[in-house]
Amino acid sequence: MSLPAPQPNAWIRFLAHLLFILAAWTLFIKYLFPIGYGLAYGEPWARHIYWDLWPLAHVWLGWALLERPSYTRALAVGMSVIEILIICTLFVRFLAAPEWSIWRTNWFVNKVFVLTCFVLVLAATVPVQKNLKERPL
Repeated sequence: MSLPAPQPNAWIRFLAHLLFILAAWTLFIKYLFPIGYGLAYGEPWARHIYWDLWPLAHVWLGWALLERPSYTRALAVGMSVIEILIICTLFVRFLAAPEWSIWRTNWFVNKVFVLTCFVLVLAATVPVQKNLKERPL
């Protein structure tokens, strides 16, 4: 039987809860708001939805940061690198010819927060300077 994982420090708990809040906010911005708008204005309910499953991935990573399964660090690094690369690529494409409609602005603001969150998560995987073997994750 293996020993339980150490409890996450305050910063890691903050990042986990930030991921939960980000997932909830993303669900509202990307799904509930567009559905409500479509229903209110007689448009197809899914017309303005940008479909993906990232909110579920964010909840999974938040859970992993709190529960600390053995794959937590690999998940945090992998998901952070993938999210950062995808968002930066999307930003380059978007900013080349921006369309500042309510839908694209919602998307852009959401991605700014997601990018910030994952830069912070990736930074949390870097070893602490005082002891290079010690890492928050």
